[in-house]
Amino acid sequence: MRRWLYGVPLIGLALVGVITALQLADPEKPGFVDAVDRPAPERAFERLEGEGTLQFAPPPGQAPVIVNLFASWCGPCRAEHPVLMTLAGAYPDRLFGIAYKDRPEDTRRFLADLGDPFRDIAIDPNGSGGLDFGLTGVPETFVIDGSGRIVLHVRGPLSPDMVPAIAEALGP
Repeated sequence: MRRWLYGVPLIGLALVGVITALQLADPEKPGFVDAVDRPAPERAFERLEGEGTLQFAPPPGQAPVIVNLFASWCGPCRAEHPVLMTLAGAYPDRLFGIAYKDRPEDTRRFLADLGDPFRDIAIDPNGSGGLDFGLTGVPETFVIDGSGRIVLHVRGPLSPDMVPAIAEALGP
């Protein structure tokens, strides 16, 4: 008599699956911008090119910077790249990249194809540095103030309408 009740969980599961699939199907969907206040990781990242390491607590030059975690294998990273090129033009020397779980030769090819907006690029071959940042998945972007505190966290790909929030977080 009440056999239809057995179908309710299946209908709910199907709805969750459809919603998840729709959200994952759009790689250009803008991310979520969160104002935060937490320390940047004290980790020293190896550079993609050259000697030495990069650290962001405090950031290079002790001025606010943008740090973008990306990968050549990431479709949304490719989609957000024009916004990074715009940010690089507006804020020269303040945009840094971290190649997350990527092979150096793939990172170089990705940047050769799309253009290199970054002042400097670090590598995070095993992903532990991304976890230190609080990364939930590439691409993600962080604004770090001059004292080494993360003040803005963008989860997901950047879109042009996020540029004002990033500019505000960078300050004058």
